[in-house]
Amino acid sequence: MRYLPEPPAPGQPRVGILLINLGTPDAPTPAALKRYLAEFLSDPRVVELPRWLWKPILHGIILNTRPAKSAAKYAAVWAPEGSPLLAHTARQAKLLRGLLGERGVNVEVAVAMRYGNPSLAAAVEALKAKGCDRILALPLYPQYSGATTGSAFDGLFQALKEIRNVPEIRTLRHYPDHPGYIAALAASVRDHWADNGRGDLLLLSFHGMPKTAIDAGDPYREECLITARALAAALNLEEKDYRVSFQSRFGRAAWLQPYTAATLEELGKAGVQRLDVLCPGFAADCLETLEEIALEGKAAFLAAGGKEYRYIPALNDRPDWIAALADLASDHLCGWLPQR
Repeated sequence: MRYLPEPPAPGQPRVGILLINLGTPDAPTPAALKRYLAEFLSDPRVVELPRWLWKPILHGIILNTRPAKSAAKYAAVWAPEGSPLLAHTARQAKLLRGLLGERGVNVEVAVAMRYGNPSLAAAVEALKAKGCDRILALPLYPQYSGATTGSAFDGLFQALKEIRNVPEIRTLRHYPDHPGYIAALAASVRDHWADNGRGDLLLLSFHGMPKTAIDAGDPYREECLITARALAAALNLEEKDYRVSFQSRFGRAAWLQPYTAATLEELGKAGVQRLDVLCPGFAADCLETLEEIALEGKAAFLAAGGKEYRYIPALNDRPDWIAALADLASDHLCGWLPQR
């Protein structure tokens, strides 16, 4: 095996933070979606079927039908600066580095996508080129799942296998009830209520996952409920004031329930007039929030009889969220930074 050439030796070793998010196609086109989906859906953490069974389905059916449909959805939310997920994550990285600098913590911050670009390998190489010999991997997934955080760590360690002089690595596993994260979520809801009035119900929609993964021991569902309960407490909500559901089901197998799509229809038919919807598991707005929830979800709720549907944006570059990220990073950088 040949290893990547090492960058010139830096004068002073530095600490780097690697912000990791799920990923995005390079463009809202069928060709770009085919490349992206091929990488994403080939990950055994994402689809846990035997490879001999899954590969013919993926390459024979899904990659010949789904890219065009997905490209149309991405085109509906694509921003002038490109992918919303990448744009928001890049701003988070810039603001995080700036805030840590204001606090006297001088570090480098790089963005990596588990699938697509910038890749984990490219981001690690960029940090090494800036002299980073210690790297904190900070996935932007508050709730741990093997399919998200676990896969991000798989990709990171796979990238390290190509490096001769491997940097010291720390990983941040999860933060479903971190005080700063919960406070930022609560503040975003209060800000929405202050501007728009309070709805009849708050729906907390988390990304879904196959039920088989939960049955096999994945802690994701419980961590989503931890977040929901902590947020409800911060907002002084009673059980009747909010609901939890799971979105983005893929395939015919049973996933975590209740499903968001079915819940929206149920609530509309049940006479809920004004619905507020928040996706606490998404640190940045992306296809699943901007298209599936803000557009498709709204249409489904109104068609079922609801009157007013308000999507509350993800935390994105809110100052309180950047402060929470800075607190998380600082906690995990103990011992790596010079004593002041």
